[in-house]
Amino acid sequence: MSNGSFQHCTPSEMDRDTFVSTFADIYEHSSWVAEKAFDLGISELHNQISVLHEQMAGVLNNSDQQAQLDLINAHPDLAGKAAVAGELTEASTSEQSGAGIHECTAEEFARFTELNNAYKEKFQFPFIMAVKGSNRHQILAAFETRIHNSPEQEFKTALEQINKIALFRLNDM
Repeated sequence: MSNGSFQHCTPSEMDRDTFVSTFADIYEHSSWVAEKAFDLGISELHNQISVLHEQMAGVLNNSDQQAQLDLINAHPDLAGKAAVAGELTEASTSEQSGAGIHECTAEEFARFTELNNAYKEKFQFPFIMAVKGSNRHQILAAFETRIHNSPEQEFKTALEQINKIALFRLNDM
């Protein structure tokens, strides 16, 4: 991860609409994070990825629990129906295929489906993991471990993973 600057954009030089459209999908289907981050003020410091990420993560971390839950629920299941149907955002498609999820055997796909269903039944939101740099075996292992966490622990972990995904996405810009 670089803590460098953006290669193709300069956040401090953007008006609100440009900023929001540029960073709307850093948090899955949740442009409100970019809107609130902009409204907090964007300076030349925010041209550094780490500084902008800290501001955007702060928006999420300081939001009310319902807004956080809505953002968690905006994420697709890993190896879920949306992936199979080609309905993921471009970033999610890239992240899941980079982890080899599209290479699942029938048995692995069935296990993902079983774990997704059990996880959502227990926690009432989808399993979230920043999968970049992981493979499908590591993801299944994390699933197997995390399904035994408490709801409070998993909610906190989901937010941490979402902020990690956001940093990956900012670094890819």
